[in-house]
Amino acid sequence: MTSLARLLVGLGLLLILAGGVVYLLGRFGIPLGQLPGDIAWRRKNVTFYFPLGTSVLLSILLTLLLYLITRFRK
Repeated sequence: MTSLARLLVGLGLLLILAGGVVYLLGRFGIPLGQLPGDIAWRRKNVTFYFPLGTSVLLSILLTLLLYLITRFRK
């Protein structure tokens, strides 16, 4: 049970860190979800939103982060 508790605390800290990063990016004028390449389609009663540019950016950043973590762990 101790390992589960550690995992949940770690995930909670990770979410707090991610929220802080998103907040700071918004304060510096880089709003995630409104980047070039994000698709927003609006009609009378329907709104379709697909954050393609944001997804690509987050994918690149997470790939670099995980690469650096595994590189320096060896």
